[in-house]
Amino acid sequence: MLRGYSRTLIEADRPTVASLLKSNGYQTAVIGKWHLGLDWVPKKGSEHLLASTEYGIKSEMDPEVIDFTQNPAQGPNTIGFDYSYVLPASLDMPPYCYLENHKLTELPTGYTKGNKIESGYSGPFWREGRMSPSFDFHGVLPMFIAKAADFLNRQTAKKPFFLYLPLAAPHTPWMPTKDYAGKSKAGEYGDFVQQVDAAVGEVLRTLDQTGLANNTIVLFASDNGPYWREDFVKRFDHKAAGDFRGMKGDAYEGGHRIPFIVRWTGKVKAGSVSNATTTLANLTATCKEILGNTTPNSEDSYSILSVLTGKTKAVVNQPAVVHSSSIGFFAIRKGDWKLIEGLGSGGFTEPKELKPKAGEPIGQLYNLSTDQLETTNVYQQYPEKVKELTDLLVKIKEGKSK
Repeated sequence: MLRGYSRTLIEADRPTVASLLKSNGYQTAVIGKWHLGLDWVPKKGSEHLLASTEYGIKSEMDPEVIDFTQNPAQGPNTIGFDYSYVLPASLDMPPYCYLENHKLTELPTGYTKGNKIESGYSGPFWREGRMSPSFDFHGVLPMFIAKAADFLNRQTAKKPFFLYLPLAAPHTPWMPTKDYAGKSKAGEYGDFVQQVDAAVGEVLRTLDQTGLANNTIVLFASDNGPYWREDFVKRFDHKAAGDFRGMKGDAYEGGHRIPFIVRWTGKVKAGSVSNATTTLANLTATCKEILGNTTPNSEDSYSILSVLTGKTKAVVNQPAVVHSSSIGFFAIRKGDWKLIEGLGSGGFTEPKELKPKAGEPIGQLYNLSTDQLETTNVYQQYPEKVKELTDLLVKIKEGKSK
């Protein structure tokens, strides 16, 4: 995870969905939290720090050596986006400021001592650090929706467009506006989720009002499961991840099963549901196939176009889906089977990590067709399946899956 003062990990010449679409005539934009690093420019006399490839990567750059009057050397506008209006990272990570096309809209000369630091990463929590003097935490979601509307209103049917809208909500700080406070009966998080739902509705209405809706693919998804502790379940009598085990950061299903909703008039049947296992990494290959681009994919990306249009029930040629937990447990899903390297959640849910005792399994294996809630570890009962998935995971890590 890259924070607000992290340098970018994305090389300027590395293909992205944005650069792919831009090269095919699309107007591209990102509005929201960036979270992928910016190459902040150091002050004079500190340039030598950039000689280390690890500086700003293993840990953040020191904000005291950053020249905020200079635009970052790399960021969204250098990897395919024509327009950008972003927060450097999540809304609970400094600096709290906006950059429009890499230029700060207001210098981060203010400072916040943070808020609800003791809350355990919940509620209106944010870390201390630099901020722009006029920065308003409550106003971030409305600001991004307004900027998205501005971008959509500039589009015409003559030129295709791509808008990446990574909202800072409902991630912390959970700060619903007065219109939504107390509405959900699931605390600040539930209220904030309702506000996000309404915000997405505003985007859809803008597409309708501009006449772009019928020729626009809308994809709504999350980047991970909810952060929802057991005490929240008891307090609100609500399970944010349903009955699935675990939460954000975990290797379990509750950490990685996310909403994936697509609206594509005339192509995706309204109300249809697919059980195909997919990942957001498949967006690249899917866009390529929609464009009619038949060149081989250089990334681990597989088109889901045939799934979306109802022609297949599974993602063609996809060997497996791989994900990792916040402390580095890898998990691999192939068909009905899921293997987790290690014992424990690997994330926020306790126990995070367990050391196997003599005779106990060293990892976890679940058959999700019969045990979707991951209640029974059958690692020792199916050694052949463990070997198959372990070998495949090694190949994928080594880039030899294709």
